Amino acid sequence: MGDAGARSKRPAVAAIWLPLLLALSGCAGSGLTARAPVPEGPARVVALPAPTPSPVATPPAIPAELLRPGATFTLGELVDVALASSPQTRATWYQARAARALLGSKRAPYYPSVDLAATASRAQQSALGGQYEYEQTTVAPAVALSYLLFDFGGRSGNAKDALQGLLAADWVHNAAIQNVVFTVQQTYFLYLNAKAQLEAARLTVTQTQTGLEAARVRHDAGLATIADVLQAQTAASQAQYALETVEGQVMVVRGALATALGLPATVPLDVGSLPPEVPAEQVRQAVEDLVGGALSARPDLAALRALAEKAAHHADAVRSEGLPVLSLVAGANRTYYSPSPIEDFSDNWSAALVLRYPLFSGFARSWDLAKAKEETEVALAQVASFEQQVILQVWTSYYALQTVARRMQTAKDLLASAEQSQAVALGRYKEGVGTIIDLLATQSALASARAQEIQARAEWFIAVARLARDTGAASPLVDATVVTEEKRVQ
Repeated sequence: MGDAGARSKRPAVAAIWLPLLLALSGCAGSGLTARAPVPEGPARVVALPAPTPSPVATPPAIPAELLRPGATFTLGELVDVALASSPQTRATWYQARAARALLGSKRAPYYPSVDLAATASRAQQSALGGQYEYEQTTVAPAVALSYLLFDFGGRSGNAKDALQGLLAADWVHNAAIQNVVFTVQQTYFLYLNAKAQLEAARLTVTQTQTGLEAARVRHDAGLATIADVLQAQTAASQAQYALETVEGQVMVVRGALATALGLPATVPLDVGSLPPEVPAEQVRQAVEDLVGGALSARPDLAALRALAEKAAHHADAVRSEGLPVLSLVAGANRTYYSPSPIEDFSDNWSAALVLRYPLFSGFARSWDLAKAKEETEVALAQVASFEQQVILQVWTSYYALQTVARRMQTAKDLLASAEQSQAVALGRYKEGVGTIIDLLATQSALASARAQEIQARAEWFIAVARLARDTGAASPLVDATVVTEEKRVQ
């Protein structure tokens, strides 16, 4: 009856302790007993808790004077802010630090390994067939040392593998910096272009208003029909419509520039104006020299080369896994007894040279080595392929810059002739010897020529920045900010 009562209490005890154990082990709540949310049907959404917000990064420190109304950023200042706040460069920086830590770990086999251990026990013992019983406490601290003496290049291959991984991570970081700089430059000149297009659109509105006023004067004097006034009014309305469109584009590009800097799009930053002339003499170098420089300076290409070296050293490390390994193993310990049968403690030590030679592992090592060799060839092929891509990118960017330079000169000539044609057409119309159709046509041609000339100048700066990025060189535009900036308002 007593046993039955004890058995009947066990489920109750289990019911009390099981939830407590689950809670202590983390299995309750969000673990073993948590409800697993799934959709109730293909057309039903799942009720989910709000995700945990990501930690808010500290916003970059922007000098207060740069946010003052009327102040402008230089290109160099924009690049500094972007590099300080860019999540891309921050990520590649942490990746390089992680690769450095891995290198330190892979170099560990060059040092001896030392372990410290200690055991303590309490035991009851008997002697003389159980006539005497006593309890004894034993404490035994011990130290063990092992040192790899020779392994046919295994640890060397692993260390060189990790070193090349670190170098690849460093090159990737450098490439990320170049990409951030190029993105800022590209968006910067797009913003300058949008601002210049806005000024051109305002000038076009003014010119169409001048034409509209001339049509009204002629109409009031009985020298033109109402059709002239209506056509001029239509042209003025179209110019105003284009102006409002460009105003919106300016704000969009300004937000894109702020985002490229790692800032909220709402930051009220401003820059200078698109320079009327470009420093074309700064970019005069043969394409062959640029290609040669790119093959030696491109950080992303250097990263791939480092990865190819990494794969080769990994193959060396895999090859050593099937070769003998010679190690030194040593240990020492002291055991204390209480009460002591004869002595209070005893000392023990040992030392040995251990030779290990793996004979057979089911062909796994041979296949691992074959895989490592093939991966090395893959990495080498990727380097060769990317070298061709680098050459093509430099070639394309170089001739794109040449094309933009020629188009820029043509756009200047077109703008000059369009301005003269519009002035002549306006004068002729005011004198009564020209038609409103001629005037409107020249005004439209002038607006188009003005926009093309501005676009060509902005494209030249972007083409220079792209060529610098593709060659792996520092962009001359960051150092030439005085050319691309108006004087900052003090």
